[in-house]
Amino acid sequence: MLQPIKMQYDKSGPRVAEALRRNHFDAYYFSTREEAIEKIMELIPAEDTVSWGGTATVDELGIKELLRERGQNLLDRDTAKDMDERMDIMRRGLLADTFLMSSNAITEGGELYNIDGNGNRVAALCFGPKSVIVVAGMNKVVADMDAAVSRVRHFAAPANVQRFAGNKTPCFVNGQCADCHSEACVCAYLVATRVSRPAGKIKVVLIGEDLGI
Repeated sequence: MLQPIKMQYDKSGPRVAEALRRNHFDAYYFSTREEAIEKIMELIPAEDTVSWGGTATVDELGIKELLRERGQNLLDRDTAKDMDERMDIMRRGLLADTFLMSSNAITEGGELYNIDGNGNRVAALCFGPKSVIVVAGMNKVVADMDAAVSRVRHFAAPANVQRFAGNKTPCFVNGQCADCHSEACVCAYLVATRVSRPAGKIKVVLIGEDLGI
């Protein structure tokens, strides 16, 4: 990472975390992934059942592997033998003790913005798990909600959908949002989270690096 960008992240990150705290999120800023990983593991009690939504950020940090190593009870849809079992695990994940995810965008004013195709990730964010841990690199931070919507529609969604081979949406085929209403649309659910309710249920861990999409 270019040093000026890193310096900007380290100056802006604590301010974004403070804005999130004003909106009743538990929020933390860490300059490095190593510090963040230590905090994330600390936030997950050893006895908790843990699940997650689709998240390149959590994958990059190796959190799932660390949880497996310490014998955590996991609800992992990727262990399913077929689609029926996969959907069952996703449903049970909505009642996990701790749910891990990232956010498609976070505003400087301390709000989250997310899109979802199946809806399980944003459903868990809104209600179900006792604790939701949102892990995000500072590349996800934008000025305001208008910028968040723009980031998601014109960058995050068209990039994320490339992970799903065989998708026929315009953003998969052309790499650009066409504001489609196709059955396979990955922007089926658009959720802005203004506050954490109850206070502290949603924990946001910001990291001074570029992570995820």
